[in-house]
Amino acid sequence: MFDTVVVATDGSKSVTRAVDVGLDLAGRFDADVHALSVIDAGEVDASPEQLRDELETALETHAEAALATVRERAGNGLTTEIREGHPAPEICAYAREIDADLIVTGTRGRHGENRFLLGSVAEKVVRSSPVPVLTVRQLETATDEPAAEA
Repeated sequence: MFDTVVVATDGSKSVTRAVDVGLDLAGRFDADVHALSVIDAGEVDASPEQLRDELETALETHAEAALATVRERAGNGLTTEIREGHPAPEICAYAREIDADLIVTGTRGRHGENRFLLGSVAEKVVRSSPVPVLTVRQLETATDEPAAEA
């Protein structure tokens, strides 16, 4: 059913469960896994000009660390990619390019509550994806501790 799965990550704590679910699902179908992290060009462009290079380097380092975390969880057989641009279109474009069967993403990322003002990346991916999208919510209580599952 699924031969190629894209796991989108921004390295945030809230995407951890999505990574685990995506890897588990891919394992069940013996699918190829592609972990993708997108450096948000809008975030870089919105920063003061004198800080852009430093911010871009920091975001790239953060993306590399996010992919390293997925690599640790996945073991062998993982393809990783870092892109720069607007996250939702980049995720969808990557899925098209590799002929993915599924995109797995968290519902909330590094920008947290700003999603209500700006629109979440997950929502934009769901609306424009050429393939099915599995959104995975991080189960948390008000104290940011994972909630016990019933």
